[in-house]
Amino acid sequence: MSDRAVRVDTSSQVPPYEQIRAQLAALIRTGRLTQGERLPTVRQLAADLGLAPGTVARAYRELEAAELIRTRRGAGTRVAALPSGPHAHDVHQLGTLARDFTSAARALGADTEEILTAVRNALNSGHAPATAAGDSAVGSPTEASVNVTGVRRRLEQA
Repeated sequence: MSDRAVRVDTSSQVPPYEQIRAQLAALIRTGRLTQGERLPTVRQLAADLGLAPGTVARAYRELEAAELIRTRRGAGTRVAALPSGPHAHDVHQLGTLARDFTSAARALGADTEEILTAVRNALNSGHAPATAAGDSAVGSPTEASVNVTGVRRRLEQA
């Protein structure tokens, strides 16, 4: 799967619009989607992911509010120049990722020390962090994935 794919897991406690927003923000902030690249229309991405257009529209509105994308009639939705400054990273997304990781680790039976050790090891490994948008396998039939620049629908079964 491309490193520019967006996935939505309908069984997740994270709302679909937030999954889309967080993944697109990560793709933009990591440079996988670059300034000026065109994103699919709201209707196209919604159809590809099997979601209501309002869900994708909300994700796009939040990305616009964060100044990560710009939508112009006739020109479509494009990646904006990255904002700069002391808080250029997405604090909300970071908190969401931390909560998701902690919940998944607890579901595996890990205690607080094991979770902290895993995070320290990941930070010290020297590897770029993986994001949900960059994973190569889909583990659930409730997930839909789409390449945001190729706009290809792909539903995979476990």
